[in-house]
Amino acid sequence: MAKKIDETEVRKVAKLARLELTEAEVAEFTGQLSAILDYVEKMDELDTEDVEPLAHCLPISNVFRDDCVKESLGTEKTLANAPQRDAEFFKVPKILDDSSGA
Repeated sequence: MAKKIDETEVRKVAKLARLELTEAEVAEFTGQLSAILDYVEKMDELDTEDVEPLAHCLPISNVFRDDCVKESLGTEKTLANAPQRDAEFFKVPKILDDSSGA
């Protein structure tokens, strides 16, 4: 069972996801992710030549509910648990700076 993911890659993905991992977590996730990839590699050994692709494993038809008008929550209920608010709006951290071009 060859390792497919090393600790450097786990740290890189954690940084991209903005996760702070301990050394123990990095080691644990490295093993877990490698095991997942080993399993996927094992699945590649199956002959799927004559298997039709599926969108769902069960025969399902029209699972959508009827679209009906309902009363909205209203501003106060909607913002009741907001960590920060500005009058009638959610207040969120700025994610783009002036040089982003957006």
